[in-house]
Amino acid sequence: MKIIKPLLLLFAIALASCGNPNPEKVATAEPSEPVQEEREFYQLKIYSFSTEEQVATVDNYLKNAFMPAVKKQGIDKVGVFKSRLSETDTVQKIFVLLPFKTLEQFKELDNQLLEDETHTTAGSEYINANYDDPPYTRIQSILLQAFPDMPTMKVPDLDGPRSERIYELRSYESSTEKYYRNKVDMFNAGGEVKLFERLDFNAVFYGEVLSGTKMPNLMYMTTHADMAAREKNWEAFVDSPEWKELIAMPKYENNMSHIDMWFLYPTEYSDY
Repeated sequence: MKIIKPLLLLFAIALASCGNPNPEKVATAEPSEPVQEEREFYQLKIYSFSTEEQVATVDNYLKNAFMPAVKKQGIDKVGVFKSRLSETDTVQKIFVLLPFKTLEQFKELDNQLLEDETHTTAGSEYINANYDDPPYTRIQSILLQAFPDMPTMKVPDLDGPRSERIYELRSYESSTEKYYRNKVDMFNAGGEVKLFERLDFNAVFYGEVLSGTKMPNLMYMTTHADMAAREKNWEAFVDSPEWKELIAMPKYENNMSHIDMWFLYPTEYSDY
């Protein structure tokens, strides 16, 4: 009996380690790191016009040719917006916001659209416009990458009339690349993104501008049910203890040199 008990003990240990050549490593294995979500890329296209006829032509193209074609390429959550006219504007601008999973997807889109016969047929008036009667004055194209603290685009939770909604697009310029990186850090590590989320700003995206006309700069879009809600949200932001603490920090001083703002509303064929 004295011999049998040690043998039984050895047999039990062998069974416990069966199929595992190194059971000690399993017992002491560190938990795996959470997988970071890939940061999307965005293209923001801004159409400017000289006449209302041009606006109508581009509107028709985007609705009936462009939007169906990009959907076939697997690109969802495409936003199409029109500017609210100010005292100095006589003709609207149209803003198109496109999300991409990779830069390759961004690079290939135009070629894929031109190979789509349905797209080229439905968009013939726009695509084949004559040089002396173009459908727009100019297109500005801006390439961005999403912030780490909001790596993918979000569809805003708004259910009121589209004509009353305020989509506020902002561009923050900095005097140098160093100050620009500091402002990006203020949004992420500093907590601006989290503050906007806490106050229900319904942000669509935050992005670092990789290529554009006003670099170095970042851009982002927040949304509000109407102008009154927008004013209330920004008042809450300015009065929040988080914001007051942030702007009091010496490390975040002088990190912006210019702000541009556009008040937009979504077209009826926009995804949000």
